[in-house]
Amino acid sequence: MKRTKHEDINGWLIIDKPQGMGSTDVVNVTRRLLNANKNGHAGTLDPFATGVLPIAFGEATKLIPFVTDGKKEYEFVLSFGASTNTDDVEGEVISESDFIPNKEQILSVLPQFIGKITQVPPMYSAIKINGKRAYALARAGKEVNIPPREVEIYYLELLEQINQKSFRFKVGCSKGTYVRTLGKDIALKLGTVGHLTELRRTKCAIFSLADTILLENVKNMVYEGKRRELLLPIETSLRDIAVIAVSQEDAAKLKQGQKISPKPYDTSNLIGGLAAAMYLDCLVAVVNVEQSKISPVRVFNL
Repeated sequence: MKRTKHEDINGWLIIDKPQGMGSTDVVNVTRRLLNANKNGHAGTLDPFATGVLPIAFGEATKLIPFVTDGKKEYEFVLSFGASTNTDDVEGEVISESDFIPNKEQILSVLPQFIGKITQVPPMYSAIKINGKRAYALARAGKEVNIPPREVEIYYLELLEQINQKSFRFKVGCSKGTYVRTLGKDIALKLGTVGHLTELRRTKCAIFSLADTILLENVKNMVYEGKRRELLLPIETSLRDIAVIAVSQEDAAKLKQGQKISPKPYDTSNLIGGLAAAMYLDCLVAVVNVEQSKISPVRVFNL
């Protein structure tokens, strides 16, 4: 049986990841559905979590670090009274408490988690310890000692009380934040224990739920061409940075990895920052703007 030749396609497909699938599983499925040569994801979501999972195709994969490093927003449900070994509903209960806090008590501790805080990531996480994933070591019954890390919480809100034990929250946070750990730590600060029963990412850098499509809807499209129409342009992920419209000559230089002079362009307000260099509405490069030169950081073959 002759294998279908995969094609070079470029752009972003923002999936509303279903529960029960790993991020890599989504990458593999979408690569097959769009018959693509190359793709990858920005910002890992655990199988337990749902929500915004940006999938980069082709040249867009060069921008994955920019999206991964961006701010994230999640909604999560924290259930008080029991903790699990995974800090979510999929783990085994390891401790219990009769104390269930009320709204006022919860609101009183939330300010303590805003700003730069220190977390110890869960032992059932993808962090590598001596070259091996922490969750693999934990499942093998080995002791896992994960060093604490500093993360930043930009905002943390109590949205609603769902039932006697469960409350829904919204959090905006930096890369590397473990929301499961945040939930556990909130419970401990209140003198009880808890675990997450829901976790949904609502924003990942510039992308939000409004940009997403259900994976099932992509699967249900009969024609490959229709699926490709869902792709957002590569530069979509850069819509929060400045644009420099460069000349054809300078575009050619940037594509060859060469620096160009900033003199022909109004870059006075861009010194020390990144910008998107465009030629005729086509992304040429992400560049670093300095007083005396504009240097390519990522170059695109489009």
